[in-house]
Amino acid sequence: MFQSFEVVSNPATGAPRVAKLRAELETLGLDGFLVPRADEHQGEYVPPRAQRLAWLTGFTGSAGVVLVLKNKAHLFVDGRYTLQAAEQTDPAVFTVESLVETPPPVWLRNSGRKLTIGFDPWLHTIAETKALREALEANGGTLTAVKDNLVDLVWEDQPAPPLEAVSIQPEKYAGKLASDKLKELAEAVEKAKADATVLTDPSSIAWAFNIRGNDVSNTPLPLAFAIIPVSGEPLLFIDKRKLPIETEAYLTQLATLRPPSALEGDVASIGAQGKTLMLDPALAAEKLRLVVEHAGGKIVEGTDPARLPRALKNPTELAGARKSHERDGIAMVSFLAWIDAQAPGTIDEIDAAKKLEETRRSVAEGFQMPLENLSFDSISGAGPNGAFAHYRVNTQSNRKLQEGELYLIDSGGQYRDGTTDITRTLPVGKPTEDMKRKFTLVLKGVIAITTARFPKGTRGMDIDVLARIALWKQGYDYGHGTGHGVGSFLSVHEGPQSISKRGMHELLPGMILSNEPGYYKPGGYGIRTENLLIVTELDVPEGGDLPMMGFETITLCPIDKRLIDTSLLIREELVWLDAYHAQVREALLPHTSAADRDWLIKATEPFGQQ
Repeated sequence: MFQSFEVVSNPATGAPRVAKLRAELETLGLDGFLVPRADEHQGEYVPPRAQRLAWLTGFTGSAGVVLVLKNKAHLFVDGRYTLQAAEQTDPAVFTVESLVETPPPVWLRNSGRKLTIGFDPWLHTIAETKALREALEANGGTLTAVKDNLVDLVWEDQPAPPLEAVSIQPEKYAGKLASDKLKELAEAVEKAKADATVLTDPSSIAWAFNIRGNDVSNTPLPLAFAIIPVSGEPLLFIDKRKLPIETEAYLTQLATLRPPSALEGDVASIGAQGKTLMLDPALAAEKLRLVVEHAGGKIVEGTDPARLPRALKNPTELAGARKSHERDGIAMVSFLAWIDAQAPGTIDEIDAAKKLEETRRSVAEGFQMPLENLSFDSISGAGPNGAFAHYRVNTQSNRKLQEGELYLIDSGGQYRDGTTDITRTLPVGKPTEDMKRKFTLVLKGVIAITTARFPKGTRGMDIDVLARIALWKQGYDYGHGTGHGVGSFLSVHEGPQSISKRGMHELLPGMILSNEPGYYKPGGYGIRTENLLIVTELDVPEGGDLPMMGFETITLCPIDKRLIDTSLLIREELVWLDAYHAQVREALLPHTSAADRDWLIKATEPFGQQ
């Protein structure tokens, strides 16, 4: 099994560990220290060695930061993790704060009078550091970079850095040669009037060099840095112990290979020559800025030049995404048919998650496309556990799928030709009218996004309201974005595109996004339906003036009709639902096992025939 269900946090460890950290504060003369959920690459997934926030606090969510002061500690998390943070941490030690409403810069501006706060410049971006510094200085305080991370000083059994093997992503899946990508990146750097850039995001490096790795959970990334100059050969900073002979031979044709320890010196050398280095302030560590400027170089701020190109999938990547979702749909049908065959109270959340993983693996092997990994740890939530939007089941929280409850399963797979992410909610036994009503309001949001038509220049934030309006009209909402970008055998959460209140980037053809409105009733249940979409170009509508864009749904899996209150759907919504189910049935039925055929046929019957 790829996923572990062991309990990974213990609130009782927080107090003694924070006490050790405070002793280091005293030694250095600091009033506080910031510990983010980040590594040197600022990625969503971090290796065990960099899970400092979890080790110190017990909180295991994918976003957050703790400010440890001499007598208090404030843990900042967003709305996805408010309940989780409260459960995983010691309330006598940590006060949970909103990462959205009062993030550390805002908190420090309001409450950080004359404080000297330490931070590790490798673990905070340039933009984050600027905001923190300005907030402290506005109150007579100081932000101080430390030489050694204070958590590392007190974490006695800290794991070693990962050394997982790096593999080549073949052109038949990548769709473009790495040499062509690197040439285009160099051209982008020149256009930005810089001499070179540092790629700090492992997703960008994996995409640019057509390589994949396994240094972090769920996402096939090799942890590395790269310097892309306008002229000359790129530098790739990667531990050679990760490189099999074939991979090393391949990479030496594209770049000069350097050990990670050489990065600071090579960046300083660029600065010492008076050159200009382009850094993405939202991704690059503050440490890199400090090194360049200390050496006498200049910084120009610019977006990671690989970020948008890797979000715009080429035809090969889009074809792979469709194929991977077809296989994933076959696995989901088999899994959902199995769930329906189990009597209420006989299986639990872990049983279900394991079964889905086994089914994905079996289907993938049948198509000679192995399941490389899960794209994230499955969210398998029954009853009240489903109300945690990012719930992670473990042996302590595990509960049975019981009569009269809802079960939410959010999962995905990593395949060489694509990354999948799907959520389905289903009833265990007979659902209540309240459940059906809320489920249908969420479904209306799914359909509204799916059928949206919009002109060039439309951003994710411009259409986010479409997913929420049915819920808003009834006084409901959900505390997460409606959709995130998805990579191609890369991260399941990819920018710059998103459908959310903060989705500032234009939606462009070839982007893949999720569409996942939800509703969560604390102590009751969670509801979410998620499909993945491709942004597509459309012709000028008849009688219209402008070409439009829209979405192609690539997720293929029935939406549970037992939870739909058809009286809340208008005719166009019912027509879409029947058409979607017909598409699912046509695509999957030829590949569905004899045991699952009847279930699929029944699950995709049009409402007019019921």
